[in-house]
Amino acid sequence: MLQVGLSLPRSPGGAAAAFPMAEPAAGDDTGTGQEVLGSSPVTIVVTSEADTWDIDTSSCLGCGQFVDWDKMPEPQQAAQVPRDVLERPPKELKRLAREGCWGWSPAGRARLYPRLIQRVSCRLVTPDALVYRDVAARLFGKPSVSCHPLPEFLEGCPMPTYCLNPHGVTALKKILICVGALFPDITHSPLLPALAALLLHYSEDEAQCFESVSRLIASNAPHAGYIDQSFLAHQASCMTFGDLANKHCPAAHKLIASAADNVLEVYSEWLSWLFPGLPFGYAVRVLDVFLLEGQKVLYRIALALLKQFRLSLAPAGLQGSDIKAELQDFVRNIAQHVTVDKLLERAFGIRLFSRKEIWLLQMANRKALMERGITVVQRRPSFHLAVDMQNFSSSTVTAQEMRLVWSWIPERFSLFPPLLLFSTSEDGCSLQRFYTCCEGYEPTVLLIKTTEGEVCGAFLSSDWSERNKNGATSGFFGTGECFVFTVRPEAERYEWVFIKKPELAKAVPRSPCPAAEPRLGPSRDSRSSSPNHLAVPPPQRKGRLSPFLAVRHFLLPSKTASMFMSGSRDGIVIGGGGGQALSLDASLLWGHTERCETFDNPPLCQENFQVQLLEVWGFQSA
Repeated sequence: MLQVGLSLPRSPGGAAAAFPMAEPAAGDDTGTGQEVLGSSPVTIVVTSEADTWDIDTSSCLGCGQFVDWDKMPEPQQAAQVPRDVLERPPKELKRLAREGCWGWSPAGRARLYPRLIQRVSCRLVTPDALVYRDVAARLFGKPSVSCHPLPEFLEGCPMPTYCLNPHGVTALKKILICVGALFPDITHSPLLPALAALLLHYSEDEAQCFESVSRLIASNAPHAGYIDQSFLAHQASCMTFGDLANKHCPAAHKLIASAADNVLEVYSEWLSWLFPGLPFGYAVRVLDVFLLEGQKVLYRIALALLKQFRLSLAPAGLQGSDIKAELQDFVRNIAQHVTVDKLLERAFGIRLFSRKEIWLLQMANRKALMERGITVVQRRPSFHLAVDMQNFSSSTVTAQEMRLVWSWIPERFSLFPPLLLFSTSEDGCSLQRFYTCCEGYEPTVLLIKTTEGEVCGAFLSSDWSERNKNGATSGFFGTGECFVFTVRPEAERYEWVFIKKPELAKAVPRSPCPAAEPRLGPSRDSRSSSPNHLAVPPPQRKGRLSPFLAVRHFLLPSKTASMFMSGSRDGIVIGGGGGQALSLDASLLWGHTERCETFDNPPLCQENFQVQLLEVWGFQSA
């Protein structure tokens, strides 16, 4: 007999809650009803009595049989779904979905959703409606079988019921039980219950809904996944969202970093902002585009929510100390702040990188988690802030300042605590010693404190040993994850210019160019140093965690400076093109800063400065 795991809350009297108890609470007209799956078992009693739910009822009752129509939002306007919509080119179909072409048309969605999902590329052997009917008959068709717990992968996950009636709630649980039986490798999937619930609103029967969910689970489209199926994959997605928020929502990220002890904990809830956080009317509009475009859409909409959250706070700021609760409350009441049309418009106005680039970032985050010991079958561990506020010690920055710097770096590196590699106070003012101490570590954080008390620095994505791979003439290397920053007197970060303007990377195909020769010291006329030459870094070493934003992944115009870092016996340079963001001489005592095209930064401190202290920090592996 198939045995699958689950948990649900017990009733107030202590008895296990039977399926009828899953009915949404009376008076709840928000359309976002949900259950949180806890740790106590639930017994599903199969009975033939007429006054209970009928497990054997034929599902061919037509679309809408699972819906409580009194809870469905009132249509704001009639939906005009073109009859030939499925024959439109993919780009046109995406535009129609984004604009809400089938907005409030249940019949339109019921017609479109199964057909759209049939187009999803999936594994050859994928359970379909016939398999569901067979498994459901064996599991639920005999009154003698009385206990069917929900799958273990739902433990602790919200299970929204939205506008489902009691019959729909029962059907949803049956579908999830069969998913657990037929996909035993799923160990954690917060999105799956909400996705199944939404699809059930527009399915003609349980079997059709199951087949739709099954195809999304089994999708094998390159770089376009739909459903994370393990804690490892889910946490990698959370870290990826954190990286994207860091880059695309700097104001909101700075607010979260200042208010939360653990930024990753806040971003680990990003998916719950959408499902079950959004009201039903917003959630189905997200589903419209999700079925066509995959997980990248969810990143976009969550980023738009984060931007809108920050705007909603101005100028009052946070109302309390629990930013996670404030975010959830904001999402629940999103209709008070922005319409669904405007939210989607803003989401698709965010210029994200390609699916492939995001996939590379997600794979790098996944690898970092595996280095921390997280496995595919692992349950939900807790992560703690990497910077130990009690034990961290630096002569250039305070622990609070380092915590801010740590919030800027990519999530996969912030899992690891900082490790001091080099300090002029301990290792002396020697460039050769600097290289010796830093080589073999990737990435690193450079911190500079000037004699005037200013503090600035850089996050450097590549190993300094890369400087030797261009032959006798050292060129620029590194990736677009490099950035420069100031800490004192004001904290600010300046990223690769293409992060803010990714469309520039598609302007002109890149042609091979020799590495540009960096020039140390002030560069009042740095354009004479061939800023139009683009130094392309060599192929990545196997096992590196920094494939994201590698120059070779972009079609860059040759006149655009992408000069991240460079080192020679005469000194080091960070940032180039029209100037140098930071340059230090061989003594590590004198430096210069000015605007450069790579980061589009202002001078990071006084243009010509004397170094009081320089530190380089690496990342301590587990």
